[in-house]
Amino acid sequence: NMAYGVRPPHLGEWIINLGEAAEYMFDHNIFQENLVGVDFCEKMVAETNPGVLERANATEAPHAADHGYRTIGDIMRSLNPLEGEFYREALQVSRSTREMFCLMEGRHVHPSTLYPGGVGTVATVQLFTDYLTRLMRYVEFMKRVVPMHDDLFDFFYEALPGYEEVGRRRVLLGCWGSLNNPEYCDFTYRNMADWGRKMFVTPGVVVDGQLVTTSLVDINLGIRILLGHSFYEDWEDKEMFVTHDELGNPIDRRHPWNQHTIPAPQKRDFDGAYSWTMSPRWFDGKDFLPLDTGGGPIARLWSTALAGLVDCGYVQSTGHSVKINLPRTMSRPETTFEWKIPVDKQGKPLSNAIERDRARTYFQAYSAGVALYFVEQALDEIRAGRTKTWESFNVPQDAFSCGFTEAVRGVLSHHMVIRDGKIANYHPYPPTPWNGSVR
Repeated sequence: NMAYGVRPPHLGEWIINLGEAAEYMFDHNIFQENLVGVDFCEKMVAETNPGVLERANATEAPHAADHGYRTIGDIMRSLNPLEGEFYREALQVSRSTREMFCLMEGRHVHPSTLYPGGVGTVATVQLFTDYLTRLMRYVEFMKRVVPMHDDLFDFFYEALPGYEEVGRRRVLLGCWGSLNNPEYCDFTYRNMADWGRKMFVTPGVVVDGQLVTTSLVDINLGIRILLGHSFYEDWEDKEMFVTHDELGNPIDRRHPWNQHTIPAPQKRDFDGAYSWTMSPRWFDGKDFLPLDTGGGPIARLWSTALAGLVDCGYVQSTGHSVKINLPRTMSRPETTFEWKIPVDKQGKPLSNAIERDRARTYFQAYSAGVALYFVEQALDEIRAGRTKTWESFNVPQDAFSCGFTEAVRGVLSHHMVIRDGKIANYHPYPPTPWNGSVR
């Protein structure tokens, strides 16, 4: 959209947001309950920590009234692969959320109705009603899931002293923001910092628990692609595609706009080259920071919480937490959950295995909350007669552009240079090279 200078109609953007929210709900659910959950299930704990299982069977679940499992051991049994009640229920929920995605974007996992300038989805009241009925069942499901996981994760802290150190690392989190607000997003580079801050997930870089920036322009300018110990040759003597951005800021040779990919296959040597993954870093003016995403949700929640910019009623960022307000559902009352920035016993910011898992659960509820808002906005557009979902565009002769969003696992950026109406240079950076970058 930035490269082609096109701005989708509001309805098209709400449809995209609904599709992406469904993708978050689908993927986090199936990963959390059917993959991560196995680490905490009865069979796994019985083999690895039988004493912990014995204690779990004797420990009352604090939120049993909310999720229906009397003891922590009962929760563990419900997560047993293929046999556990909750494990099987989560598989059905994944099917429903996949249907929600397909309603908006045609096909899962590769959308068939997503184009530059909007979507080809035919927008009707029935379409959004079909989505909403599934969404409300998911909202009801989350009212059980969040307290259940809180009980389970808190138990592991108590049962295994020192468990907070498992998977702990320095808090260096990157979030590129997601779910654009069409009231503000015009996809221009010159306004990118402003419309980026209007996203329903706030972009940001968090260093040692502190929010360094929420500007997508700053984030873009700071990206550096280093060779590290990868199987590639340097491009120091190659052409520079972009020397300055539209605002006049200098662009580094190591920026994705100027990257050249020159493979250099060789035998793996852990003292030399050992990976096909380069080393993306974010330069803060002093250090090349190896940001990670914590799997996605913890970075999104942390950045959004500290920024304090999101408030659509169903989701509110407070400056230190994120509140998720879910409406009354078929059998459960209005419910509010609050994700708080995790700290250890000394009050230091904490990113570890448990808190990354916990954040995934809360972001499922977050996604459901913003999806409720998106449905309302989409229906308002249709009732007002604004049913256009796509805007025409022309491919420019020359342009350079970037796009920032959040894949399920975290940061996703695209960097493109067009010359003579053709792509001259293009580099996407998904979560994988950030989370798995080499030394």
